Amino acid sequence: MRLTVLVDNATLTDRYFLAEPGLSIYLEDGGTRVLFDAGYSGILVKNARKMGIDLLRVEEIVISHGHLDHTWGLDALVRLHTEAILEGRERIEPTFIAHPDAFLTRSCDGVGEIGCHLSVEELFRHGKVLLTAAPLWLTENLVFLGEIERRFEFERAPSCGYIYTPDGIRDDTVADDTALACKTAEGLVVITGCSHSGICSIVEQAREICDEDRVADVIGGFHLLDAPPEQVQGILDYFAEVQPAVLHPCHCTDLAAKVALSKIADVREAGVGLHLEYG
Repeated sequence: MRLTVLVDNATLTDRYFLAEPGLSIYLEDGGTRVLFDAGYSGILVKNARKMGIDLLRVEEIVISHGHLDHTWGLDALVRLHTEAILEGRERIEPTFIAHPDAFLTRSCDGVGEIGCHLSVEELFRHGKVLLTAAPLWLTENLVFLGEIERRFEFERAPSCGYIYTPDGIRDDTVADDTALACKTAEGLVVITGCSHSGICSIVEQAREICDEDRVADVIGGFHLLDAPPEQVQGILDYFAEVQPAVLHPCHCTDLAAKVALSKIADVREAGVGLHLEYG
C-alpha cells in the first residue's frame, strides 16, 4: 500500500505545494486508487497534478466525516470530472463512500453551514454514492471502518454544534466520523480524518475488524487541539500499551500533543508532499 498527502495544514520543508486547514490523502492498494477526503478549497487538484497523480482515475472517494475542511474540495473534483466529460478525456466514474450522516446540513457558532454543501442527490449526478455505517472492505487489505464505537470515556468530547436530520435538529456528536485501515506485512496502517470519535477508539476498531494487534502507523488528524490533560494522558497510556511502530499526527493535532506523543512513540513529520509505502 502506498499513500501520498495531498492536503494538510502544512507542507513538508522545501516542497512547493499548497496547504490549508484541511486534509486529503491519496492511496493505492494493488490496482485500486482511493481518495480519502477532499480538503477545503480544491488545492488537492493542483497538488495532485504537480505530483503526477491523476485524480480522474480514482475509483473510490471516501469521506471521513462531513465537515467543510474535508468535503468542500469535492466541488473541485466535480468540476474536474465535468470538464473531462465535456473535453472527451478518459475518466473513471467514482464511487463516493461515507457514513449516512456525512452529507447532512450542520451549523455551529453562528455559521450556517459547516458541513458538505453538496447533497447526496447532487453527488449521484456525478458518480455512484454508497452510504454505510457498517465496515466495508474496499480491497483485500483496505477497509472503511464504518461508524466507530466510542470505547473510552477520556475521549468523549462535547457536541460540535447542530446537525439537521430528517427527524429534526439534534446536537452533532459527529457520529459519521470514521477512518480507513490497511493490513500490511508490518501491521495495520490506520488513516484518520479528524478522529472526533476518538483516536484510540478508531485504532481499537481497526484492530478488531482486521484481526490484527500490531499497528505499523497511524496517520491523520488526532483531534488534539488544546486537549484537556486527562484526555492527553489517556491517549498516551493507550499508545504506550499498543506500541505503534510510527505515528504521523497532522491536521487537527497541535504541537503540544505531538511533543507529548513523541515521549511514548516514534512521531514523524507529516504534511503535503509526504509519500509513504508499506509492504
